[in-house]
Amino acid sequence: MPVMLRLVGIAIGFSLLFYGCEKSAGEGGTSRIVGKVYAHKYNASFTYKFGSYYEPDEKVFLVYDDDITAGEDVDTNYDGTYEFKYLRKGKYKIYVYSKDSTGAYQLKANVNAPEIPVIRNAEITKKGQTVIVPDIEIIK
Repeated sequence: MPVMLRLVGIAIGFSLLFYGCEKSAGEGGTSRIVGKVYAHKYNASFTYKFGSYYEPDEKVFLVYDDDITAGEDVDTNYDGTYEFKYLRKGKYKIYVYSKDSTGAYQLKANVNAPEIPVIRNAEITKKGQTVIVPDIEIIK
């Protein structure tokens, strides 16, 4: 009987070991997050709009869970698309910087206005999933 108890104890130990190794959001999976960045181009005082288009070569950032130090970034393609590959199940934040047209900087809108993040949330719930994020609209 002691041999049987040892075997049961070892089995339970291995079960707990693997259960404790549950991986959180981040790289190393089979899922991906895709989307597009859409830009509105204005003059320096934000009073005249030159046009709107899907923005090429724009930096897009990805944050794993709520950990602002962990993540990655990619540039959008010629048509404003971006893709983050090889992700595990979990929650993610995707963001792009945009000009702040609200006038919060020095109480007036101008070309020197700081950039603010435009954030979208996404969640991967299963392996091999493609999550499509709604367009991220920015001001240039």
